[in-house]
Amino acid sequence: MNATTGRSGKPVHLAVYDTLADWETGHATAQLARTGHDIRTVGPSADPVRSVGGLRIQPDLALDDLRPEDSALLILPGADLWDTSDDLAPFARTARAFLEAGVPVAAICGATAGLAREGLLDDRDHTSAVSFYLAATGYAGGGRYVEADAVTDGALVTAGPTEPVAFAREILRLLGVYEGEVLDAWFRLFHDSDTAAYAVLEKAGAL
Repeated sequence: MNATTGRSGKPVHLAVYDTLADWETGHATAQLARTGHDIRTVGPSADPVRSVGGLRIQPDLALDDLRPEDSALLILPGADLWDTSDDLAPFARTARAFLEAGVPVAAICGATAGLAREGLLDDRDHTSAVSFYLAATGYAGGGRYVEADAVTDGALVTAGPTEPVAFAREILRLLGVYEGEVLDAWFRLFHDSDTAAYAVLEKAGAL
């Protein structure tokens, strides 16, 4: 299988909130959109938010209106607010509802700390920026921390802030967008600037 066009027919939901880290989810959402997935943004409310890079984003829906059964995946980017307040705790609680319903969640950077505080990393393999960053949350999952660019455990993907391409790779794998040599080539192209990967992607119709 080379690519899919959103087999579930359900949108991917990207959480958006003030101070969100613009660069962390772009590879994932761009490639998902290019392969037929509808990307919808979900905010704390319907009010606009502003990213750390100054982008003004109008959410498609408010968090209270999001249900796991209506989604293919929830993506949680990092944001300063994960570490400076409890404002984003509702997103971590929503992640719990998603995982309990068997719907995937992908968290990167500060969002991993939010999941740690919610207890969602205590019994799942995971990664983040560094182990002591999560340890500071007081969570009980330190023994499941993995030193890796990104980690998938069941329906949960985690990654650190410097690994947006690896984060996207795990999401593309989890949703069945690419697999095998095509997924490997996609990663090598965008992570390693390996121009030889173009031939594999072009042959697979994945460009």
